[in-house]
Amino acid sequence: MSAASTPAEGTAAVNTADLYDERGDELASISLQFQSLGGRSHFSGQARTIRCFQDNALVKSTLATPGNGKVLVVDGGGSLGTALMGDMIAESAVANGWAGVVINGAIRDREAIAALDLGVKALGSNPRKSAKAGAGEVDVDVEIDGVAIRPGCMIWCDPDGILVER
Repeated sequence: MSAASTPAEGTAAVNTADLYDERGDELASISLQFQSLGGRSHFSGQARTIRCFQDNALVKSTLATPGNGKVLVVDGGGSLGTALMGDMIAESAVANGWAGVVINGAIRDREAIAALDLGVKALGSNPRKSAKAGAGEVDVDVEIDGVAIRPGCMIWCDPDGILVER
């Protein structure tokens, strides 16, 4: 593991395969094939959620608040049409103590984000900016690939995939 992919200081990396073997049906597995795009390969924490479509204003404002080791889960409807996070927003997430971000959609600035101590899972990338109107909802139940993600539930991510506490 490179220094950039090690867990945050004071936390241990949790392998999702081992965790699933241990806890089984207590966990839901998202089978959608997210790409690991951040500098931190293993990340976990309590979920905060956003539902939005091609508008990243809520992502930006949420990641600008104290993360306290949480994971922001963004249901962007699976759209790859615009990026919901770029390097400046990701840098804000690091500065504010977020463990990671899971985006059911696209990011941009992949190379810069890969150098940050932040876990990032997304479907892909697109250099196109998103809208900034603030459309969407924060801290609501979201569903990705048939898996319900409630604000406050635990989520674990690594190169093998994403597990969510049922």
